[in-house]
Amino acid sequence: QVQVVESGGGLVQPGGSLRLSCATSGRTIDDAAMAWFRQAPAKERTFLAAIRWIGGRTLYADYVEGRFTISRDNAKNTVWLQMDSLKPEDTAVYYCAAGPYMRKSPADYNSWGQGTQVTVSS
Repeated sequence: QVQVVESGGGLVQPGGSLRLSCATSGRTIDDAAMAWFRQAPAKERTFLAAIRWIGGRTLYADYVEGRFTISRDNAKNTVWLQMDSLKPEDTAVYYCAAGPYMRKSPADYNSWGQGTQVTVSS
């Protein structure tokens, strides 16, 4: 199954931007879609955005659309999440995931990265 590794997290001030990277290897036909989720302490893991490798169709959660942008480079086997206008409530561990379908539920994804911490604070 595909291996997924996130990077790019860090500390950013409110209103700032971060670009998270998700490096993948060993993809199969069961890894047709990639997604970003986040999870704050004592909170559920929530969907942010998803993208298909073929065609690049995207899906966004309502609460991030307009601020977050998901993209991919098939040649680099990499998915990014560009996050703009960050708010303190965006603070969480951000995870990249791979799965056969572009869905919003964590249960629909099979492979997960280790997570990267994003902290939005002044």
